[in-house]
Amino acid sequence: MIILITGASHTGKTALAQKLLEKYKYPYISMDHLKMGLIRSGNTELTPLSDDGDLTAYLWPIVREIIKTAVENKQNLIVEGCYIPFDWAKDFSKEYLEEIHYYCLVMSEEYINNHFDDIKKYASVIENRLDDSDFTIENAIAENKKNLSLAKKNKVNYILIDGKYEIDV
Repeated sequence: MIILITGASHTGKTALAQKLLEKYKYPYISMDHLKMGLIRSGNTELTPLSDDGDLTAYLWPIVREIIKTAVENKQNLIVEGCYIPFDWAKDFSKEYLEEIHYYCLVMSEEYINNHFDDIKKYASVIENRLDDSDFTIENAIAENKKNLSLAKKNKVNYILIDGKYEIDV
């Protein structure tokens, strides 16, 4: 089984992947780790500040083929990151799609407004964020609204985080 977890920054993608690893013993790959490995090794001219669209265009073909390899070898894998495109399913045949589960984490505007301090407080619960100064309530609301709209448009699974942050693993 392959589990894809995407969503806006600070929605808890990595924390959820870690919980799934601990509960089911499925390994996970962080697209942020892959991104930084490719950038630091000099295998791309992209930077951590490059446009998300450019990063998705670069990273997704690599991750897509990792997913196919895992399916072909009947291996479980969790992939988490914001660089999974909303139209991801077009890249897989029916046989692959039967093994892939996709979830987009989305925080409601109300949740962000009511819990922004907590969102910031837990930002480094799994990975250490060196500079989080560009994460603002306005950016968080805009990014989550955009992701909710794209999730609905593309008819993909999404988990709406509203009153209380609870995701059952």
